Amino acid sequence: MSGDQADPDLEVEAFTGEFPIVITGLTNRFGDFAVHENLDLTVRHGEILGVVGGSGTGKSVLMRSIIGLQIPDEGTIEVLGRDITAAVDDDDFGVRNRWGVLFQGGALFSTLTVGENVQVPLKQFYPELSAQLLDEIAAYKTVLSGLPPEAASKYPSELSGGMKKRAGLARALALDPELLFLDEPTAGLDPIGAAKFDELLRELTDTLGLTVFLITHDLDTLYAICDRVAVLADGKVIAVGTIAELLASPHPWIQEYFNGPRARAAQESKSTAVARAKAMDKPPAGKA
Repeated sequence: MSGDQADPDLEVEAFTGEFPIVITGLTNRFGDFAVHENLDLTVRHGEILGVVGGSGTGKSVLMRSIIGLQIPDEGTIEVLGRDITAAVDDDDFGVRNRWGVLFQGGALFSTLTVGENVQVPLKQFYPELSAQLLDEIAAYKTVLSGLPPEAASKYPSELSGGMKKRAGLARALALDPELLFLDEPTAGLDPIGAAKFDELLRELTDTLGLTVFLITHDLDTLYAICDRVAVLADGKVIAVGTIAELLASPHPWIQEYFNGPRARAAQESKSTAVARAKAMDKPPAGKA
């Protein structure tokens, strides 16, 4: 990545269009196998888009394509108004530093403290920042992610699974991104920890004006915080919409996924939360 050679004082206006991510005709092949073939998807500004699909449908490959870690065989990907599939060298500066990524498991550097992990993208894009300012930003992002202040000085091995997720989130928020990419953020968490993470993500999205691309298998997450859900199958996005809209789809996988016992339990949990929120005279956490 070449952003460390770009002008750190470069100011880029925030994206004000309706669709910060527009994918057209995307094809990704591995040998003779096409994971994606002529895939189209648009992500709306300010939404939490859940991405679901069976194993091998290319959810993570799709995310990696959007953030430039996977070069597609065909198609275009526009991010914040720029075609990243055509960007080279410094051309994509002003885009890559405007998104944050939380990979599965947090992907923290084990030899760095939480605070030092948060500072990694800051040092990459803004090497002129003083050590004091780096420490202050890292401390702020640590607390913003729901961790106690003292967590900034801890190493990943000293953290619980839920704390590692939040530390990874703190690093993803380091550059004040407009876009946030999350790959199975609640995987491995107990139900209480997962629910708290969902609540934090919804709050951060609304407060910071984020647009979130969220890969998940967690039905509770889909019902609780996702504005829309995109379903991957057969190499394409076969449906995208609210859960209510998806339930009207006749596709067998969608019906099995959203009408199974676990989905019904998630819907009941959502209904209970909505009723409880109405009783407290405040809006529910999710919009889906």
